[in-house]
Amino acid sequence: MKNYSLPPFKIKMVEPIKLISKAEREKKLEQAGFNPFRLKSEDVFIDLLTDSGTGAMSHFQWGALMMGDEAYAGSRSFYRLEAAVKEITGYKYVIPAHQGRGAEQVALPNLIKRPGMYVISNIHFDTTRAHVELAGGRAIDCVCKECFDLELDYPFKGNFDLLKLKEIIADKKKENIAAIIMTITNNSAGGQPVSLENMREVNKIARENGIPVVIDGARYAENAYFIKLREKGYENKSVKDIAREQFDLADLFLMSSKKDGLVNIGGLIAIKDNEEMFRACQVRVIPMEGFPTYGGLSGRDMDALAVGLKEALEEDYLQYRLDEIRYLGDKLRAGGVPIQYPTGGHAVFVDCGAICPQIPFNQFPAQVICNELYLEGGIRAVEIGSLLLGRDPDTHENLRADKEFLRLTIPRRTYTLEHLNYVAECLIEVSKRGPKLKGLEFVYESPILRHFTAEFKPIK
Repeated sequence: MKNYSLPPFKIKMVEPIKLISKAEREKKLEQAGFNPFRLKSEDVFIDLLTDSGTGAMSHFQWGALMMGDEAYAGSRSFYRLEAAVKEITGYKYVIPAHQGRGAEQVALPNLIKRPGMYVISNIHFDTTRAHVELAGGRAIDCVCKECFDLELDYPFKGNFDLLKLKEIIADKKKENIAAIIMTITNNSAGGQPVSLENMREVNKIARENGIPVVIDGARYAENAYFIKLREKGYENKSVKDIAREQFDLADLFLMSSKKDGLVNIGGLIAIKDNEEMFRACQVRVIPMEGFPTYGGLSGRDMDALAVGLKEALEEDYLQYRLDEIRYLGDKLRAGGVPIQYPTGGHAVFVDCGAICPQIPFNQFPAQVICNELYLEGGIRAVEIGSLLLGRDPDTHENLRADKEFLRLTIPRRTYTLEHLNYVAECLIEVSKRGPKLKGLEFVYESPILRHFTAEFKPIK
């Protein structure tokens, strides 16, 4: 344990959890259509589906809840949140939203001005890709080649491939590029960080071509701490100062605040200085989310977020946060489970294509392993592979992911290392039977974001 940080907090409240029997788990999974998203949380023992809104708030945040102003317009809670966001980002305009996808549905249509425009990202996550397509755009991923060499010890696997970025712009023509989105950390790459050097080069390319730059910053604080640990010249800078350097390299900041905001609900739109974009977002936020000074949130939610944004920049917390991910990754690697290495900031990503290579991509090997992990130990994880990637919006063919990942997503300040030991033991057992497993086929498939509600049956 001496190689890992101790939690910089103590536990003052607990929530009971229960491991139901194997027979019950088999029944519950079948009733859920072999899709862990459809399970009831009460039937899950350790829930690693997501880190979005599933963490524990501090006593300072709970205290802030009591300050919440429930005014519809112009609440004091909004102005406290606005001040916190301006302090961290340096941006002029702030609009809250109910969560990250709410921020996306307000902002992205104001960038995608006509159907067929392209949005380039290091990797779009699922809701971002969906909102690009819903707005009539087309999403292009442009991650560095080191990303999917899973055993390569490379510090910034979330980076853009800069040469490829230039080639895409030259091929598609700059006037057809709606935006470049820098996803920090890069979720689908394994929660991998993006270096400031890479962000500066992306910003330079964008400026040369007149293309807006967006930060998808749900985990911007984790990314900043990785920079402090891994990028030369930043070891003595504060995480807050590094975060400001990140924001200086973009025009627009979209955030699911349920990650590095350390709250259970919330999203943000922050705009550096473009009044026209601010007014356009104001117009859309009212029918989509709510009045611009609450955006679908209650006053108490905004006050908790104002506190949580600052707590997420505390370096003792961030050191522990990254270490608990590394701890689980080290346990799995020692047990022979293939993962994205080095581990990222919020989850361990397991290479299920390597665990069960006999299962084709369109029979969803990572979904199969998710189901097996629930049956083994009542643990709920999530597929980040070809199921999540979905279908080509034009041809409707199944898209093939570069890797068939299972994501073990660790909620913040929630589980102990003993829980993570148990997760590792269960997944190691599942991986041993990987070569004998069979794939899944659809019973029901929704036309967009299918992984949330799909139903499957095992292939005999």
